[in-house]
Amino acid sequence: MKYLTKEWYELCQQTHLHFGLRVHNGAYEFDENLFLRLYKRKEKAHVKQERELYDLDPRYMLEHDGQVLTRVDKAFGEEEVTEEDQIVYHMPPEERAHIEKLIAEYDVRPPFDEQKCKEEYKESIEWNFQYKAENLPQEIVEQIADIRVFTLGYCTREFLQQLKKQSAENKRHVDHAAKEFREVMMAQDIPDEIHGRVQYHDCTVIELVTGDKVVIRFDTRGGFTNINKLTLVAPEIIKQEGEIVGSYWLYQELYRIDNGYELHVLFGGENMPELIVRCADILVEEE
Repeated sequence: MKYLTKEWYELCQQTHLHFGLRVHNGAYEFDENLFLRLYKRKEKAHVKQERELYDLDPRYMLEHDGQVLTRVDKAFGEEEVTEEDQIVYHMPPEERAHIEKLIAEYDVRPPFDEQKCKEEYKESIEWNFQYKAENLPQEIVEQIADIRVFTLGYCTREFLQQLKKQSAENKRHVDHAAKEFREVMMAQDIPDEIHGRVQYHDCTVIELVTGDKVVIRFDTRGGFTNINKLTLVAPEIIKQEGEIVGSYWLYQELYRIDNGYELHVLFGGENMPELIVRCADILVEEE
């Protein structure tokens, strides 16, 4: 990858470092009692929200059946709404059957398990403690008195301002690289149809075969296409790094070369695998 690199992707994750943070005067130093108080507060709010979701009666979804819908331009316009501007929504049988199944399950559900909810919240928070400690820039981690308090959403006023500035700087770098990428891609002599053959964002690789052709098969359920087979004809593998099978397609760069194309792909997964292949042609099909 020349532009949408691993480093670029990681920087993308650091454009909102300040998101969800609030200033707390106690965040200047490590204080176990402060952490426990804040944790209990957050835990209580989490349990309340989960209980409300658990007790949400799915019957409300049936209210849409028989509802009168009005054309948007008429609903917000000044003209009088006529019968021709309205339709009555009739719920498809399969949708009603699904809702009725949810209602039946709701009516026999066991009592809300508050203890289990707290345990799951604890596991989630502890995972976040570790994730932030390992994935935030080290220079940021070193300034945090208690990573647990920071993970719960609290920091000092000065640190919040610093994070806002750092996020803005990171975004400038991300946007600059993305702008360069778009300009370079537009300058390539590649038809839109060919570009359309390598659109597999969020599709999971289930098979990678190399040889006189490179064949990649996908599970497309997480993506935006039903085309599940990509074939690179007369390939020359320039780079194949990491465990590609089992990872998911993130971004691609496609360049025109003398005898065909050069495809760069960055995958999501452990260590972010990467593939660069030169080929004579790009073929796709739905198996």
